[in-house]
Amino acid sequence: MTALDRLRTIGLQELVEQAAMQTRVDRKYVLPRDDLGEVLQALDPATRVLDEGGRRGFAYESVYFDTPDLASYLSAARKRRRRFKIRTRAYLDSAEAYLEVKTRGGRSLTVKDRIAYGIDDRAVLTAEGREHVDLVLADAGIGSVGPGDLRPTLVTRYARTTLLLPDAVGRATVDEDLEWASPDGRRVRLPELAIVETKSGSSPSTVDRLFWSRGHRPCGISKYGVGMAALDPGLPANKWSRILRRHFAGPALLGGGPPESSPGSRPAPGLPAPALPTHHTPHPATWSAHTR
Repeated sequence: MTALDRLRTIGLQELVEQAAMQTRVDRKYVLPRDDLGEVLQALDPATRVLDEGGRRGFAYESVYFDTPDLASYLSAARKRRRRFKIRTRAYLDSAEAYLEVKTRGGRSLTVKDRIAYGIDDRAVLTAEGREHVDLVLADAGIGSVGPGDLRPTLVTRYARTTLLLPDAVGRATVDEDLEWASPDGRRVRLPELAIVETKSGSSPSTVDRLFWSRGHRPCGISKYGVGMAALDPGLPANKWSRILRRHFAGPALLGGGPPESSPGSRPAPGLPAPALPTHHTPHPATWSAHTR
């Protein structure tokens, strides 16, 4: 029996109705799964866990796109005021996918735009996808990236569980079975690690306070940032150095060859992708199809 088995479940539609928040504060935590179990065991019994068809964990896959000189990665690593992130996100259990573009403009406001995307196209940018990317970047004042410059640079996979906090004051996601892979097949797997993200109003949630009481503090982790840096230690990564030292120092790279000497010389073949299910079930991600 896991720590979540004692919690009441909630369906997707009810979660959509109760969890909508106009404004929210996101906090991320990185911790060993052993420590996570202790926190989950201490959750308020009124917390509810998303369940669809008897399934509580859902398989996610994201493919990130960047320029040959890694403009997206470096703008985040060097804390540029204007930056962007482009990815497809696939919900493998329901065979659904979206193209997402995150931008941060001159006012330091982060905006996420997303459109439905073909599940079989998730490792490429189609003409429609490229047009969407150009429009979003232009709207954010970032400027268009040259035609053909964007290429897949990283894939992430994990299993996500979603929690609704008591009285619908917030929610939390728990990501486990974490994996990062590069186009040339190099991989890092951290099955002993978990990433938790809480989403609440201006006040910290009960889950945040549970983490704090056990010595876990929020951190500015980026799955794209730490994945790229872990797979290529030659990249500048001071922004995530503490997380990399603490959680990524032990795992060895799996498969593939050594990183190229120059980020711009990386090949960009199709990234590895698992087989999709033949039976589709609704997925929790569908309730947040567009965020402004």
